[in-house]
Amino acid sequence: MKKITVAIDGYSSSGKSTMARRLAKEVGYLYVDSGAMYRAVTLYAIRAGLTREGHVDTSGLIGVLPEIKISFALMPDGSQHTLLNSEDVESEIRGMEVSALVSPVAAIPEVRRHLVKVQQSYGVDKGIVMDGRDIGTTVFPDAEMKVFVEASPEVRANRRVLELEEKGQKVNYDEVYANICERDRIDSTREESPLRKAEDALVLDNDNLSREQQMEWLLERFREITHAK
Repeated sequence: MKKITVAIDGYSSSGKSTMARRLAKEVGYLYVDSGAMYRAVTLYAIRAGLTREGHVDTSGLIGVLPEIKISFALMPDGSQHTLLNSEDVESEIRGMEVSALVSPVAAIPEVRRHLVKVQQSYGVDKGIVMDGRDIGTTVFPDAEMKVFVEASPEVRANRRVLELEEKGQKVNYDEVYANICERDRIDSTREESPLRKAEDALVLDNDNLSREQQMEWLLERFREITHAK
């Protein structure tokens, strides 16, 4: 069966990373979490003192981009962790400090262009599932399968709170909800590769779908597309 490229886009905390990771495992494809890459850059900026009171030192961050090396490692339990300059930062990049700054960092054109090139290099041989905000529109506009995931801000905030609490982090629902709404605004209005649905993307509204129902839907679409090739 000929391999394809699967691009899954959607709003923050819509569950796209979980479904993309599971789909890749199910069909034997490479999985790349593009959002984790932007989070890793954001963490680097925080550690380097390039953020202050919610603002990012854009020129300073652009200057250190060549120093930032991002890779992924497969853990014994089958999970995938993000490495920043060979350090496992998977837990740290998921915290609220990074979440509060990742959209402003991701809106910087030079950051996006730099990471898009890296992301595109992963998909040269196809057989890849990548999720993010601009995968089907900018990174892989010719992807054979494009999915756009939607869910209400309230549902996404609840999911995010549960996810963080499961990791032992104390969070406030109102703070998480506000962060999600602000990220939606920034992601959708930025000049460089804004979040939008590709014209040929399949829409998955998962407000009322379980993870198993989502996977069933994804696998059905994948099989339809690959068998038609």
